[in-house]
Amino acid sequence: MVDVETPPERKTPDRTTRSAALWATAIAVPVALLAGVLAFGKIAPHDDTGAQPSPSATVPASVPSTPVRMAAPKLDARTTQVCLAVTSQLPATLRGMPARKVSAGPEQNAAYGEPPITVACGITQPTMCERVDGGHPGCVPLDATMFAMNGMCWWGADGPAADVFTTMDREVAVQVTVPGSYQQTAQWANEFSDAVVKTVKSTTTGVPSGCRQ
Repeated sequence: MVDVETPPERKTPDRTTRSAALWATAIAVPVALLAGVLAFGKIAPHDDTGAQPSPSATVPASVPSTPVRMAAPKLDARTTQVCLAVTSQLPATLRGMPARKVSAGPEQNAAYGEPPITVACGITQPTMCERVDGGHPGCVPLDATMFAMNGMCWWGADGPAADVFTTMDREVAVQVTVPGSYQQTAQWANEFSDAVVKTVKSTTTGVPSGCRQ
């Protein structure tokens, strides 16, 4: 009798194992996609239009295109020449804040940012009072705060809305007004010291003793 080999028994797929594998695949794909979306969300820039930065020294507010209102008193020929030299040396930006147009006297005035920090050249030369209790009209009090910064003497006057810094040792006076919303207002005024030192001659007349170097 011829011995005929019995074909090997075919294995029937385990339906339970196959179903489990399909479910694992079905779950793994969405999880991988979700992880990718979350990772992209962390990398992609986030535009939060509801969050508006407040004005500060490091995060200035949006700067309007309108000119900053400033007075421009008539200057004599010599003062005009000096102020032109001053404004020509002023920076194009102030700690990242752009220069702004002024309503009058661009040859003697400048402004930056919002709220604006302003620079006025050729103002009335400040003089010290004769006495502790006063003196001539508009004089600088003998106990006024003086700042010696970068070779400059600034008189600092605190105001309700802004601090005003005026040069006390220059032949032509320069005044910087810094709104109170900026921190360390004297340091903002000091940003202009180098430009003034380069362009305005110093004087020893009427300079307070606290600023003599």
